Amino acid sequence: MEEILLEAELRTERGSAKSRGLRESGFLPSVIYAHGKEALTIKFSRSALLKLMHQHRLESSIINLKVKDDKKGKNRPCLVKEIQYDPVKEDIIHIDFNEISLTDVIKVNVPIETKGEAAGVKQEGGSLEHLLWELEVECLPTSIPKNILIDISGLKLNEAIHVKDIVLPAGIKVLNDPAAVVLHVAEPMKEEAPAEALEGETKAEPEVIKEKKEVAGEAAAAPEEGKGKDKK
Repeated sequence: MEEILLEAELRTERGSAKSRGLRESGFLPSVIYAHGKEALTIKFSRSALLKLMHQHRLESSIINLKVKDDKKGKNRPCLVKEIQYDPVKEDIIHIDFNEISLTDVIKVNVPIETKGEAAGVKQEGGSLEHLLWELEVECLPTSIPKNILIDISGLKLNEAIHVKDIVLPAGIKVLNDPAAVVLHVAEPMKEEAPAEALEGETKAEPEVIKEKKEVAGEAAAAPEEGKGKDKK
């Protein structure tokens, strides 16, 4: 589990113009949602968030929001609900958080990473197909794994690893289809030899060449017809 601290301030500004002004001054507008409670509008440093994004995978991390002048008086453990991007510049323009309880089970997606090189690739020339890149799990927020590491060194040609084959620590329940394929070593691609003409069979002449020959024949016949007319 990754726990991240992000300092923020209460936000009183409202409206798109005010939010644009915040972004121009180096802040990002944000909202904290909590079940059965009023949403809290905040702002925080854009550079601080980008620094965290380079160090952590925010989508599966607990972010402890330390909000200045917050009446709650303590950090708010949150998960990222949504990150909004500018459609043209692709810059982050807004983030929504969900406040959580550390004692309640939650659902979260955890990335899948591989370790080693598959025997079917290294020794038999196959290709590794990575079909499922993350698992949806259910667990306590304090038990969220940083990633799910799978050792693929023993994976041979035409063999696969399914969701049901993955062993996770106690207290973590996988919600994906157990039969779903996560990784698979496929056979190497075979190059097809060009089809050869059967004995006694002649290759069809390309249409373009035929047309050129016909035009050339007509051009050669034209002078002969002209000569006959001059003699008359």
